[in-house]
Amino acid sequence: MDFNLSAPSAIDFFSTLVSEGDDFPLLEAAISIAQDEFPQLDIEQTLNQIDHMRLKLKSRIPKHCDHLGKLRILNMYFYDELGFAGNVNNYDDPQNSFIHCVISLRRGIPITLAVLWLELAKEIGLRASGVSFPGHFLMKIDLPDPHEGQVVMDPFTGTSLSRDEIGERLIPWLTQSDQMTIPGGVTDETLGHFLESANSREIVTRMLNNLFEIYRRQYDAKRMQSVQMRLDILTN
Repeated sequence: MDFNLSAPSAIDFFSTLVSEGDDFPLLEAAISIAQDEFPQLDIEQTLNQIDHMRLKLKSRIPKHCDHLGKLRILNMYFYDELGFAGNVNNYDDPQNSFIHCVISLRRGIPITLAVLWLELAKEIGLRASGVSFPGHFLMKIDLPDPHEGQVVMDPFTGTSLSRDEIGERLIPWLTQSDQMTIPGGVTDETLGHFLESANSREIVTRMLNNLFEIYRRQYDAKRMQSVQMRLDILTN
């Protein structure tokens, strides 16, 4: 009797992960993107590294800490203590799109930094989500009483953005008819549309599109083909 005990291929593993609706396991799918470039990547080891971060973060949250306090502690832990930051010197390095490299180098692009930050936020009970904002991936955090409101953050810098700053970032992406019912800004309705939460499928698709564009500018047809294969799986 012939038993086939071979492990699934990287692309089969990815296909299985993303088949679970639009809110499939984001972290595993995001990590697995790197398997085309790093075939021997141990996804479980990367998950264990993130688990270690979770445990250290939870140990820093005092009892009865409110959501605003948790947000401040998370930002200090992620950006100051762990030293995560945007890779301003080499933004187009493909490694910025690989979660295990971001963990190792402590540098990334907005969307990969956000994937890690959001995973930690979920661990401590923050209501946070990614925002597929045009040009620059963002995060938003919904705060309950007594600090009820919404915080929008730039994961590249760890800073919060005011309504005016978000509007200024959005204006270049709007048509003339979309703009300017409020002098110097955009409507609340338009702003709300562009700040909608992104699901796992949208986030991983954007990660892959970023990587595809990097390889296109490098004229790397082979790697473009590998990324396109994953994009085809996501959209079919």
